[in-house]
Amino acid sequence: MPALIDLRRRIRSVRNTQKITQAMKTVSTAKFRKAQRLVLESRPWWHTWPELVVRSAVWGGLAGHPLLARRTEKRVMGLVITSDKGLCGAFNSNLLAKAHEHFEALAQTAEVRLVLIGKKAISYFRHERLPVWRSLSERTDRIPAAEIEALARDLLEEYILQRTDAVTIAYNEFKSILAPRVILFPLLPLPTAGKDTAGDVPPPDWEPALASVLRALVPAGLTVQVLHAFYESQAAEQAARMMAMENATQNAEELISQLILVLNKVRQASITKELLEIMTTVEALAK
Repeated sequence: MPALIDLRRRIRSVRNTQKITQAMKTVSTAKFRKAQRLVLESRPWWHTWPELVVRSAVWGGLAGHPLLARRTEKRVMGLVITSDKGLCGAFNSNLLAKAHEHFEALAQTAEVRLVLIGKKAISYFRHERLPVWRSLSERTDRIPAAEIEALARDLLEEYILQRTDAVTIAYNEFKSILAPRVILFPLLPLPTAGKDTAGDVPPPDWEPALASVLRALVPAGLTVQVLHAFYESQAAEQAARMMAMENATQNAEELISQLILVLNKVRQASITKELLEIMTTVEALAK
């Protein structure tokens, strides 16, 4: 059986680990609440924007807008958003597996380039054959919105200049605290504006002209969609890490209980052995 000193050292080590996981859970909880509030407040705009743009394009007859053009997808750009750190369960592995499968399938018929956000994505695709066009890996949880917006504008420029024919974003959407949902979102091209999606709703009055509004609305809305994916990923990451640290803390508590039980058994066995030795010695001296 293990020595008492070894068991005490292991219990002390597990308790120190438990303190660390508890602290990480506290930090993730604070970050999660902030990210969750931002996501839930912004979702109505994020989710209704594509339909708004398509309806507006139908009303304005702007099917020829460069960001509404549809081409044969010979060149595809993929944006993959992961975290820098681990200790968040299957948050990164599930996303990377699905993104890899999707873009590898596209690579059979098209040229695929990747834009990677997060050290986990960079490390994963470093050994894959898919080329990386751009990457961001320095403290992704502190990347300013201006930098994400600049990246979105570069993606739009690639599409307008016909250097790419489609842009797809792979990210984790915050669904619940228990599990995120992997999303493959087609950013470009937008849904065909030639189809009447406005139905019987009469067109509104625009000020200034609808064409002028769309020229500003479409790029701004696409930029916001990239921000949407980034912030959803941030919220899902903190939720996943919070749950992972909660499970780790509970597992540490269970392990400590088991080790204390073993420690008590070892101590009891040691005391019983000493008592037996004493009784044997007493009987031997009595004879």
